[in-house]
Amino acid sequence: MRKATLALADGAVFEGLAFGATGESCGEVVFNTSMTGYQEILTDPSYVGQMVCMTYPEQGNYGTNRADEESSRPHPTGFIVRNFASEPSSFRAEEGIEAYLVRHGIVGIHGVDTRRLTRHIRTTGAQMGVIATEGSAQALVDRARSLPGMEGQDLATRISTSEPYSWDEGGADAWSDEGRHATENPRFHVVAYDWGLKRAMLRLLAEAGCRTTVVPSRTTAAAALALRPDGVFLTNGPGDPAAVVGARDTVAALLGKVPVFGICLGHQILSLAIGASTYKLKFGHRGANQPVKDLATGKVDITAQNHGFAVDDRSLGKRARVSHVNLNDGTVEGIEVLDAAAFGVQYHPESSPGPHDARHLFGRFVGMMEQRR
Repeated sequence: MRKATLALADGAVFEGLAFGATGESCGEVVFNTSMTGYQEILTDPSYVGQMVCMTYPEQGNYGTNRADEESSRPHPTGFIVRNFASEPSSFRAEEGIEAYLVRHGIVGIHGVDTRRLTRHIRTTGAQMGVIATEGSAQALVDRARSLPGMEGQDLATRISTSEPYSWDEGGADAWSDEGRHATENPRFHVVAYDWGLKRAMLRLLAEAGCRTTVVPSRTTAAAALALRPDGVFLTNGPGDPAAVVGARDTVAALLGKVPVFGICLGHQILSLAIGASTYKLKFGHRGANQPVKDLATGKVDITAQNHGFAVDDRSLGKRARVSHVNLNDGTVEGIEVLDAAAFGVQYHPESSPGPHDARHLFGRFVGMMEQRR
């Protein structure tokens, strides 16, 4: 049992025990309120550069397996939990959580008072931190204070695919790889900008009758349109939306040419493309229990979210309207562009993990492509 320390840039220190990979880890410390889905959270590329504190106290109890991965590997720099199961209990388990973290080089700390840590972040804001098994508390605090924050970082380009590839596999909710299948006779062709996408998004597009070509972050609008898509999909991803090189100009050039659907970072970049601005939230929204209201219908969806930036509603102007709001803090959760077939949502309608309330939005996107034909 190795002692470990989590030190934050504001001087707060939390003691615990090390698990997972050995060594020191640093990143922005954030919390996620999901009760399940730790493997989907770990493999969500939106967590690049962050250390995730899970507010639910028990983690790892059902192990890990290939079918639940949202990308090829975990992305957080650190994993912070109250307790973890050394032996998983599930017929689906292929590997325990600690062995999984070790294999992927992810440093963890357990035995932490995660309730205290969460309340601290909620009060003081998400901030940089360090997990280490050696060094004085003050030295680790000083190290955390020296780290660059998330603002101004183009992490999406760093995590994006380097080459285009095609995707037609469905089975977003399959319990194993055997439940995955190729879509027969897809009706639509979608170009997806990879800023840190999750596989469930592509699988739901496939189930809706789409063949998707995933392209790198810096693909030009002309190159995307040359692929003759029926629609363009803007994915989630990490970091500051305003820092993603070329993204806003690319999306601006796509508007009015084909239907556009943006999720999370993609929604933020869509907003930037029409002249709006974004800002960093105090501690962000991360979890599978965020209430969102559709202003047109009054319907409330419980949604999965993972973001630290938001769109400033005062900056939208006359090109778009706010379509959805967060009922916890009133922030923008969706926009509709008024002079082009385009919309975006701040939350994750693909869930994985989370409720399926908002999956109808993929059908809305397909309907827009259908109407354009």
